[in-house]
Amino acid sequence: MKLDEIKISKAIVEIYFKDLMDSLESDVIVVGGGPSGLTAAYYLAKAGKKVVLLERALKIGGGMPGGGIMFNKIVVQENSRFILDEFEINHTEYDKGYYVASSVEATSQLTAKAIKAGTKIFNLITVEDVMIRGEEITGAVINWTAVEMAHLHIDPITMRSKFLIDATGHDTEIVRIVEKKTGGKLFTDTGRIMGEKSMWADVAENIIEENTKEVYPNLFVCGMAANATFGSPRMGPVFGGMLLSGKRVAELILSKSK
Repeated sequence: MKLDEIKISKAIVEIYFKDLMDSLESDVIVVGGGPSGLTAAYYLAKAGKKVVLLERALKIGGGMPGGGIMFNKIVVQENSRFILDEFEINHTEYDKGYYVASSVEATSQLTAKAIKAGTKIFNLITVEDVMIRGEEITGAVINWTAVEMAHLHIDPITMRSKFLIDATGHDTEIVRIVEKKTGGKLFTDTGRIMGEKSMWADVAENIIEENTKEVYPNLFVCGMAANATFGSPRMGPVFGGMLLSGKRVAELILSKSK
């Protein structure tokens, strides 16, 4: 078979823009392709929702691929082991209730399952603003990450959705935008982001599901963004809470969208 470079180029451009055009309106936009965002996307797409996941980086997975201090292993505790099983992630019991998995395999399986469930993933996309109509979030304002990196003044485009999930981790990027644009009207005790506390895995893992909730009309937080928004500690390379948080936020949105 003789290959035609122009046909290769056309295939990439045409199919990418077909996906992009189809994704400009969706049920849920997940911002952040870490473990909680991927888990949320999977459960939402599996339930029949039209899900778009936006990741500003080249790679998917957030902090998961690096494991702990670049040792590519993660720990998941007993109460979230069923999610490892559902995603077909191999794991070994290190001690009672402590399961070790490959961070690379976990990232790959979460990504693959989310895509196969129907999630459209766009990497190298930055959300630089949100759409607010009245008192509700109605979508995201996006640009190429390369535009941000190059400090170019290039106007963005918009994507409409019924719900938005901030799964951006420690930086709480989307909640931070909303806090700024609304003058501090978040559903927190202070109306503002309360800030991430120092690492305390036991507390962080036990409160993350409670912190996974709506923080502004139609805007939900999950994963480390949830703990940072509501003033709880970080947890380090134990990922059970991240997975449970992703599942929890999907359940909340499915319940609200009935």
